[in-house]
Amino acid sequence: MIANFFSKIRIIITDPSLRRRVLFVLIILALFRLGSSVPIPGVDEAALARFFSGNQFFGLLNVFSGGGLANLSILMLGVGPYITASIVMQLLTIMFPSLKRIYHEEGEAGRRKFIQYSRLLTIPLAIIQGFGLLALLENQGVIVHLTMLARLFNVVTVVAGSVLLMWLGELVSEYGIGNGVSMIIMAGILASMPAAAGSILVNFDAGQLPIYIASLVAIVAIVAGVVVITEAERPVPVTYAKRVRGNKIYGGMSTYLPIRLNQAGVMPIIFALSILLFPQMIATLLTRFDNAIITGVSDFVLAVLNNSWLYAAIYFVLVFAFTFFYSAITFDPESMSENLQKSGAFIPGIRPGRTTAAYIAKILYRLTFIGALFLGVVAMLPLIMQAITGIAALAIGGTALLIVVSVILEFDKQIEGQLSMREY
Repeated sequence: MIANFFSKIRIIITDPSLRRRVLFVLIILALFRLGSSVPIPGVDEAALARFFSGNQFFGLLNVFSGGGLANLSILMLGVGPYITASIVMQLLTIMFPSLKRIYHEEGEAGRRKFIQYSRLLTIPLAIIQGFGLLALLENQGVIVHLTMLARLFNVVTVVAGSVLLMWLGELVSEYGIGNGVSMIIMAGILASMPAAAGSILVNFDAGQLPIYIASLVAIVAIVAGVVVITEAERPVPVTYAKRVRGNKIYGGMSTYLPIRLNQAGVMPIIFALSILLFPQMIATLLTRFDNAIITGVSDFVLAVLNNSWLYAAIYFVLVFAFTFFYSAITFDPESMSENLQKSGAFIPGIRPGRTTAAYIAKILYRLTFIGALFLGVVAMLPLIMQAITGIAALAIGGTALLIVVSVILEFDKQIEGQLSMREY
């Protein structure tokens, strides 16, 4: 494995195309980290440190923002608004058949149009999220009380930073290697890991040594499980019918259709965090109002989400549901059956057409159930450990670890694909 790793590094360095793509990704991520260190005006650093100490909710939000929230930087919103916009657009494809036709039937042009709609929706969502978050932080004393013009300037700044980050992520996806949004989130997580590890070492308690050992074992198990589930696939046998043209016989060969156990990758975790963190932020903001009904509702929402067990259960359900949802929109059994039929291929023992689509869908649902169950358990396990041990860093670290491992595996597959193209 180590030899294979160094072999890939050598190929990346010597191959001009791969070297250019990897360097482009590194430059974009360096720009992202540079922007994450530029704070907005009016930040009280001492109050900010007190506010973030032991706050699990904003710790997760900081992970999701790519690390920009911890400094209240110009990129503090991260790619959250863009991901939320993508989720909304994907949900709208279920409600509006015209959007579904654009996404599935119009090819690359339709997908570009769909992405453009997501970009436009990102701006109002970023304005709402930026205004709410800044108002909340100002009420908590993290940001000094500013004039209306200064508040407007901060909102415009963080919205522009989110749009800039969305653009940088798309540049990485187009000209670099891997998914740009996932790479940005991973870069923020990796940048915050040394500080998190240092905090654990500073607060190390010898009496809790068994807990730390158990946590280390859980981390190794999570990494191994993510690798196994991500790489696992179910081969569906496919045979091409023989065709006679002139004196030559075409087809007759057998191959297989690989269906991955986890079609969705890391996206269900990101989607679930996006949905789960948004009501917490709104409810926390509404607690500052004087209206008894509003404060009662917000207190109830916060009480539910602050309960570790309920929080873990809701997190599990969201990850489980989004795994099915994302697999359904990215893998269409009917389209796959139609393509097989057009190319003269069939699954042995299965009639072409709707029967083939139903057979593929049955396999997909079974595999997705296993993948969704695994992702939900892995996402919930660190929260349960945090509830038992009282160490808040475990909950944040578990989710971050899951994202990092999945993104690295996807990046490795992209490298393998580029190397295969290089061989051809």
